[in-house]
Amino acid sequence: MATQKETKLDLFLQWLQVNRVELRGCEIKYCDSNKGFGLFSTSTASDVLLVVPLNLAITPMRVLDDPLMGPICRAKLKEGEVDDRFLIILFLILERLRSKSLWKPYLDMIPRSFGSPLWFTDSEFHELKGTTIYQATILQKKSLHDVFEDKVKDLVKQLLILDGEPESEVAFEDFLWANSVFWTRALNIPLPRTFVFPEECEKPNVSSAVNGVLNFVEAETLWVEGLVPGIDFCNHALKAAATWEVDSTGSATGVPFSMYLQSVNQGPPGIEKEVTISYGNKGNEELLYLYGFVIEDNPDDFLMVHYPADAVQSVPFSDSKTQLLQAQKAELRCLLPKHLLDRGFFPSLSSGSKKIDERASNKIPNYSWSGQRKIPSYVDKLVFPEEFLTSLRTIAMQENELFKVKSLLEELVGNEGERELSDDEVRAAVWEACGDAGAFQLLVDMLNTKLIDLEEGSGTEESDSELLNKTYVRDGPALPISADKEDSSVGEAISKNRWASIVYRRGQKQLARLFLREAEQALQLCLAEEC
Repeated sequence: MATQKETKLDLFLQWLQVNRVELRGCEIKYCDSNKGFGLFSTSTASDVLLVVPLNLAITPMRVLDDPLMGPICRAKLKEGEVDDRFLIILFLILERLRSKSLWKPYLDMIPRSFGSPLWFTDSEFHELKGTTIYQATILQKKSLHDVFEDKVKDLVKQLLILDGEPESEVAFEDFLWANSVFWTRALNIPLPRTFVFPEECEKPNVSSAVNGVLNFVEAETLWVEGLVPGIDFCNHALKAAATWEVDSTGSATGVPFSMYLQSVNQGPPGIEKEVTISYGNKGNEELLYLYGFVIEDNPDDFLMVHYPADAVQSVPFSDSKTQLLQAQKAELRCLLPKHLLDRGFFPSLSSGSKKIDERASNKIPNYSWSGQRKIPSYVDKLVFPEEFLTSLRTIAMQENELFKVKSLLEELVGNEGERELSDDEVRAAVWEACGDAGAFQLLVDMLNTKLIDLEEGSGTEESDSELLNKTYVRDGPALPISADKEDSSVGEAISKNRWASIVYRRGQKQLARLFLREAEQALQLCLAEEC
């Protein structure tokens, strides 16, 4: 007797066939409770694995052309009340609630819940306390509740009544589900202009009824976010097995206006190999927040450090410093990728030298014109972006340093103010007046505070590692290969959400500790050279 998953898959495969989707060298199979369904290669005959007609994609244009939703959504789009993403999310909600939706076989294949923190239980969410994601999720959930009450609830009810289903009710969970579907499965699709505007393809500079979505149309390719059934069952891997492309003419697939999945290597992947794509070089913070999963020892992991903008108002001489920050186009927030550590004071081997060279090539700023302050010996070892360091120099500036900066800049501007200062010139003046000590001390304090926040309540990086060694994910890939789930020696079974939270926060603690060490070393060398 077929299982529920097998029944859903059979109906979905029939639906794909009816909609002219061609599985040429792959099949859709269930992976596990963490991944859900995925694509697996079945043939070595072709490197084109899957072909999907573009007219099956769920895009804003589909919503605007829908007989039921189109008129209302066009009016709201014209008034600026909704945007492209809202249209797709609205479409997903309505089709989920429609009793006779033509999209039911596809929607039934999509998970009913997701692994992003928005879906965590209270105990799972507590594991994220002290991380950037924790507060971001609280704010996101409040924002989603507001959007549901202000925009979604009444509009969906109105559409259901028009559709002859007044008894159907929309809940916040429907909106949360549709929002998660969009963010975990949507692609940025390069649609051919001739596909979007077939009747006007010969006319130059065409505007259209959907220009609220696409703006004024001139380009041959229009990038539009949307869902592509079939393609969206590809899971992520650091080393992708396939990429997707759009075939406008049919030259690659024999199907004009289609999207297809192609093996990245010469020839097709081996039989029964999972066909994965890359979602991009994303750290665990982004992967967990948007997609609901993490990667252990993720080479693309990063640490986000920021100085709160409202805190600038409380520092001495805040008005003058704010003006200087604006003049420098200063950044109060920065991402510190793991690979930057490879060129620091304590290099590791977490990434390749290409990234290191790219970063080093634009590291040294254009220092001041007076020569009073020499370029420090440690400059080539600094792993922190100059754009962020100049912000910290400005914030940490003392009164005498502030007056010196003003004096240096007045020399450049002249008595009559006959020229404007470049942001590089302002940065150079700030560096000459302040040096690096104040910025490094502020950075040490910020990183130390971040590490304390991360460790409060959940312990150190080592305690997280110990916890992961004593647990495994129920029905998931985190179970040691040599272990048996029935063997009590493998430890406690935990949810995939809790496991992902621990992996993510452990990585954040590690990066905070390593970048703190870099900042402390830079401060020590700076103070020694300034003596």
